[in-house]
Amino acid sequence: MERRHLLTRVLPLTAAALVQAACSDNQRPGPLALVYRGPAACDGCAESAAALLTSSPSRFQVKYCGPQEKLPLSADTLATAHLYVQPGGGNDLHKAWRSVRKFGDPLREWLHNGGRYLGICMGAYLAGREPGWGLLPGDTAEYVGSQGATVSSPSDTVVSVRWRGKPRHMYFQDGPYFVLNKGAKATVLATYDNGVPAAVVAPYGAGQVGVVGPHPEADASWYAEYNLKNPDGIHFDLGYDLVKTVMS
Repeated sequence: MERRHLLTRVLPLTAAALVQAACSDNQRPGPLALVYRGPAACDGCAESAAALLTSSPSRFQVKYCGPQEKLPLSADTLATAHLYVQPGGGNDLHKAWRSVRKFGDPLREWLHNGGRYLGICMGAYLAGREPGWGLLPGDTAEYVGSQGATVSSPSDTVVSVRWRGKPRHMYFQDGPYFVLNKGAKATVLATYDNGVPAAVVAPYGAGQVGVVGPHPEADASWYAEYNLKNPDGIHFDLGYDLVKTVMS
């Protein structure tokens, strides 16, 4: 699960402006989203997630939290927020898990009482069970290892999905698919071409958990770094749809 290497170096000016606004406490009137930044998140992934949220119709204000941030990831910090985002990152799930597993109890309690979680790629893996916080009615597994997968390598690429039944393409780099328990109460927003879930929203107590294997937050710099092209063009509507569904 090799992640982004130098996103912050190539982040476009428009996205950088959004990130700068996201870090200003009083500039945005929208609900507060906490975005994790630190071990288990790659350089630039938190900032791209923040840009997606600040540009979304909900116009979130964003604050970063984590071991080296002004805000720790704690029960008191979570109590101030409407949404918590665990972005993509890291090249080792078990290493990432060791760095964040201590946050499990406050995170689960906050979700059970009505919080909202969004996990992207590594953040989606961490919502699973083996290892993970156990936020899903099921578990996660590598899409590249699933039967009939259209991607066979962990390299950065573009993957085809069906989002709400319509064919779309998304940036992808060794993301998960979701193995749901039989009869699980969950909404499958998207599937990969082999039919396994690529994006899921499920309840957790009074809260909700949204997870996605591909990267709906990927901007033009992500594609340019690896000479990739999205046949649909680069749009953020899938990310906005996922966020809206998690917050509903």
